[in-house]
Parts: sequence; C-alpha cells; structure tokens
Amino acid sequence: MIKKIKSKILASIKNKRINVFILFLLFAFVILIFTKLSKEYTSTIAFNIEKQNVPEENIILNDSVQLNITLKTHGFKWLKYYFLKPKLEIDFAKDVYKKEGYFLWNKSKAYLSNTQFEKYEELLNISPDTLMFRYGVNLVKKVPVKINVDINFSQGYDISKQIVSDPDSITIIGSNILVSKIDYLETEEVVFNDVRSNLLESVKLKLPKTQSGLKFSNNNIVLKAKVEKFTEGVFKIPVNVINVPKAIKLKYFPKEVSVSYYVSLSDFNTITKKDFKVICDYAKSSKDQAFLVPKLVKTPEVVRNAKISQQRIEFITTK
Repeated sequence: MIKKIKSKILASIKNKRINVFILFLLFAFVILIFTKLSKEYTSTIAFNIEKQNVPEENIILNDSVQLNITLKTHGFKWLKYYFLKPKLEIDFAKDVYKKEGYFLWNKSKAYLSNTQFEKYEELLNISPDTLMFRYGVNLVKKVPVKINVDINFSQGYDISKQIVSDPDSITIIGSNILVSKIDYLETEEVVFNDVRSNLLESVKLKLPKTQSGLKFSNNNIVLKAKVEKFTEGVFKIPVNVINVPKAIKLKYFPKEVSVSYYVSLSDFNTITKKDFKVICDYAKSSKDQAFLVPKLVKTPEVVRNAKISQQRIEFITTK
C-alpha cells in the first residue's frame, strides 16, 4: 500500500516537471517571435490595383495591372501583407489624368507615403513609377425585366392587378459587344404556394455568366402583386344580332344568355349588366345553318374568365 502511494507521488512530481518544462518552452518561443517581429525588415511586394470612381462611360481594358513596392517596416506590420492580398487604391477622379486612349497614373513616393501607408512604413521604391490604363467606351442600355414566377393561390384567391417588378427595367453599362447582346433580364425561377395575401418579395435577377466588365443598376427586383378574395357572378345579358339584311325578318331564341365571371370581392358591387355586351353576327352564318354563335364583345376590365353558358342561338327567318 505504501509503495503504491509513493509511486503515485513520484509520478505526479515528474508530470509537474514536464508541464513546467513545456510552459517555459512556449514562453521562450513567444519571446523569440516577438523579438523577430519587433525588428525592421525590407521587402518588395506586388500590390494589386483597386480602381475607384472610374467614369461610367469608360471601361478599363488592362485589368491586371500591378505595382511592385519596396517597403521597410517592423515585422508586425509585415504580417498584414503576408496574410492579406496587398492592394493600392487609385482614385480615377483625382489620381489620374486622361489622354487619348488611356488614363495615366504617375505619383511620387512622398504622395503614396502620405496617402496609402502608415507612419512606421517607409516606402523605398516604386516599380514602375508610371501606370497606363487603356480604356474603351462603354455602352449604356436599359432593358426590361421579365418576371419568371409561379404563383399558386389558396382556393378563392387571385391577383386583382398585374404582377409588377420594381424596378421594371435595369440599366446595363459595359462594352458594346457584351451589352448589345442583352435584350432583357429574367428573374430567377421562384414558386409561391398557398398565397392569400399581397406579395412583396425580393427576387434575384438571372445575370449573364460572362458578366466581367458589366455593371447592373440592380442585382434583384421587388415582386409586387395585389392578392384578393375572388367570387363568381352571373348576369342575364340580352343578345343583339347584327348584319341582318333588311329584306329578312329574324326570330331567335333565347333572347338572353347567362354570362358568368370571376371578380374580386372589392369590385363585385361595381359590376352591372351594362358592362357586358353579347352579339351574334348573322353575316357569319351559312345558308344551311339554323343557329347563330353568341360572342362576348364587351366586359369590364376588373373581371376575368367571363364566359357565355349558351353556345347556340336558334333562329328562323321570314321574308
């Protein structure tokens, strides 16, 4: 029993020694890292160009321009350049001047030191000291939005007005070759089920896969639709026969036909019989035909699916 206790105590002491050794080792490593990072280093790094405020009427043709910059700074400052892609901002509204066919950038080390780098970053060299950005003329084109949506309404519900997109058109800016091929922009396919209230949904646009160098005024649209409860209405509408020769007396039956229609509850009481008109054109009947075909030629704008229940009007003629 005593031997077991003794062995456990010795094991515990040994483990503590190992833990202390590891702790001191990590502490020494941290001190070494801080010592290294506190020293100054000189290195040359390729900076990507971030173009700002490029005139909309122009497109930059050489997009992969880089600037090699030699800096002297502490190791801590170098960390951001090694872990993040370094970039240099060029404002086309004030940092360049325009010549025929290209924009010219030519800035001194002192200018870059004051505008792009921090206090403890010493700029030693820039290569090249001049950048030329070739440009072309952009085409600005406005194209309509094509709504690509499937709406499944709850029973008795429907849209009372046409589905619209906001905005209804998109402005595209880019090279003439690419923009001229685009006549419209479609929305992504969207399905709405069991709809019984107004729609106000953001929907993404299906943008071209080769959109490099193209700018779009919007990447999505807002889909708007007024949804209401609908009901069915029925009226008895008089039948008017037209183009009957004066020498013929025409007798026909029935004199009225039932017209059914679908309308929103809010508009139901505004619909009257006078809003509908049914005619039969005698001139379109053949000699051996004893019936006329009624046609609905007038309906209110707010109704839909209006139809005549009677498909034939029987008639006889006398001279």
